[in-house]
Amino acid sequence: MIQSMTGYGKAETTLETGKITVEIRSLNGKTADIGIKTQLLPKDKELVVRQMIAQKLQRGNIDMFMTYEANAADSAREINAELALEYYRQLMKINSLIDKEFPGTGNADSAHLLGQIVRFPDIIDTTKKQDIINDDNWEQVRVCIEEALEKTCRYRIDEGKSLYSDVTAKVAAILGQIPHIEEFEKERISAIKEKILSRIDELSVPANNERLEQEMIYYIEKLDINEEKVRLRQHCRYFMETIDNDPYPGKKLGFIAQEMGREINTTGSKANHSEIQKIVVKMKDDLEKIKEQSLNIL
Repeated sequence: MIQSMTGYGKAETTLETGKITVEIRSLNGKTADIGIKTQLLPKDKELVVRQMIAQKLQRGNIDMFMTYEANAADSAREINAELALEYYRQLMKINSLIDKEFPGTGNADSAHLLGQIVRFPDIIDTTKKQDIINDDNWEQVRVCIEEALEKTCRYRIDEGKSLYSDVTAKVAAILGQIPHIEEFEKERISAIKEKILSRIDELSVPANNERLEQEMIYYIEKLDINEEKVRLRQHCRYFMETIDNDPYPGKKLGFIAQEMGREINTTGSKANHSEIQKIVVKMKDDLEKIKEQSLNIL
């Protein structure tokens, strides 16, 4: 079953210090264009993750997002206890000196002093914790990334089912139009003969019947579309064989669609018949939709 290049997958894992969330989003692209949108991943693991993504998703514009939500206890900022104690000693000493100098005024209590001390900018340690992902928890994070990739693949497969139904229906529609072209072919040949003979009558020129027959055969053969119909049928069959049997047929389907387009265009240029031209326009419309959809097939 084919896969779409449009996909989405999300997975979570809980570490000792908090929760890691991995999201993967992919859109169609000619190659594997992978973006790692996180600062959490250690540099030595980034290449490993890129290889995991490329191997699993093959192709497309792919972005991986990783976020971290710390536990309440882990996210709390730490108080520099030694520095706070030193400030407290100094303030108590100053308070004692004030009381000696001005008896009865040095009555600061401990709780009030501590409340003032914690407001000092250097008392609270705001340094961010480093190495959220490390060798100890890397396997857990790797499994989480694998899960997000698996979910993205499942999403792609579901989208691929819709793509398959739509594209194959359009191929069948093009094949179904060929017999309608054939319905007008005898009428078309007769119309060409009548047009040539009518033109000769208008010119009032005596015609060499043998030469006239040769020229008419040449002209009819020049406008013959039998080879185009045969090749178009072959291309449609090849398209179906490829989409059914190739695990990643997207690029090849694009090339086959181009060949189908050549035969349809040639048929239109040779048609010289209004009803056949209308059928060719319908074929072109279906083919354009096939080309658009093929761009999103992996």
